[in-house]
Amino acid sequence: MLRTSSILLVSLLPSFSNAYSWQWTSVPQQCQNVSLSIQGNDGKPPYSLLLIPSGPSPLPNNVEARTLQTIPFQGSDTTLSFKLNYPANSAFVAVVSDSSGSNGFGSGGTSLPITVGNSGDSSCFNSQQTVQGPWVFSINPTGGLTQCQPTRLWWEQSNVQGSVNFVGVIPGGNSFQIPQGPLSTNQDTGTGFNWIVDVRGGTNMFLIAGDNRGLGAGGSAPFTVNYPTDNSNNCIQNNSPSSTAGSAAGGNPTSSSSTSPTSGGGSSSGGSNTGAIVGGVVGGIGGAIALTAIALFFLRRRSRGRSTKERPVDLLQENDDSGGGDDHLPQYYQPEPFLVPDPTVAATSEAGSIYHGEDGTRQPGMGSRRPSSFGTTTDGGFLRPGTPGASSISGTSRKSPNPPVMRPVNIIQHDDAGPSGPDGGEPPETIELPPAYTNIRTAASPAEPTGDNTTPA
Repeated sequence: MLRTSSILLVSLLPSFSNAYSWQWTSVPQQCQNVSLSIQGNDGKPPYSLLLIPSGPSPLPNNVEARTLQTIPFQGSDTTLSFKLNYPANSAFVAVVSDSSGSNGFGSGGTSLPITVGNSGDSSCFNSQQTVQGPWVFSINPTGGLTQCQPTRLWWEQSNVQGSVNFVGVIPGGNSFQIPQGPLSTNQDTGTGFNWIVDVRGGTNMFLIAGDNRGLGAGGSAPFTVNYPTDNSNNCIQNNSPSSTAGSAAGGNPTSSSSTSPTSGGGSSSGGSNTGAIVGGVVGGIGGAIALTAIALFFLRRRSRGRSTKERPVDLLQENDDSGGGDDHLPQYYQPEPFLVPDPTVAATSEAGSIYHGEDGTRQPGMGSRRPSSFGTTTDGGFLRPGTPGASSISGTSRKSPNPPVMRPVNIIQHDDAGPSGPDGGEPPETIELPPAYTNIRTAASPAEPTGDNTTPA
């Protein structure tokens, strides 16, 4: 049972798997001989090489001097050398096939586009004239190829020699024979057949037509397979051709000079893959370090801004950061006593210096009022800067013709009335009474005259 399953699994493997391989053994250069060799004994000779021009022409005025070429190997040879009739800086795709019938086309693999090197010899092509094939083919609809949609491939039968065949070539992928359906002829589209495009959408490919004169007699055309609008994929199988279905054949031609061609795709050698991997790793590490440095910079900046905002600020204390203070209050907080000078002029009336209420008692909250000779002491102990008269005081006493003018100063000390009593509702009513005039003394009458003084009648 296990053996049967293994046989079945092998039979289901894609038919595009290469039974042999091939490599360039020299650098393709303009009008120079180029060689390649086949490795492996699984192919069926004789072999053949198909060259397909790729990309635009590098010649002036877009002159196309390149043609599709089918170059056969001799007998059972596994090496081939031929002159490359393509101009420098142009590109081509190479396909190697064997003689194993319908499955032989592309059995050796398909290369990526190869750029032609410069040799200085341009004798193998005409740079002034565009070449043309014996006949051309067309497709209908003309909008291109669409995955799993029918396309009519047609041509003018009068220009064809023998039978017509079509192949599909995917650079760097698989090449395959296009099955030919029943031929039909009509007035609008000539002779042709319908083909269900069983190629995955997004695949870049060439359609190549040939007859008894060989592949390329009917020309070639590049296409990019479109995706269907209805997303239909019923024609796609596991072995359906695509750009990534197989590895590129031919490898990179060995280079011996700066004019060597380069591959147009991903058929790189092991050394170049290693370099790409190392470069990617180094770039990733460098990017990670840069991102970490940027993140640390912003975090540090954010924490510094936060600590600055949370720092207390004392507008009066300018030297908070100096440290090592003397534990004394700054001059803004030093208490300054209020000194009351000794009176030099006595109060004239106690009654005039004390405020009495209407009931004749001293009212709380009112102090004594007395005049003061503030600023008149000779020692200057009570003088303040800017006090009038301060500049006239000196350390020695001298006589002044006029006595100093005394300026009365009223000092009122307010006392706290204490806590207020409980709320008694409405405030007491105040009744104002006129004075009783009870404290007015009667003036003394004049004394009677004595002696002989008499008042005349």
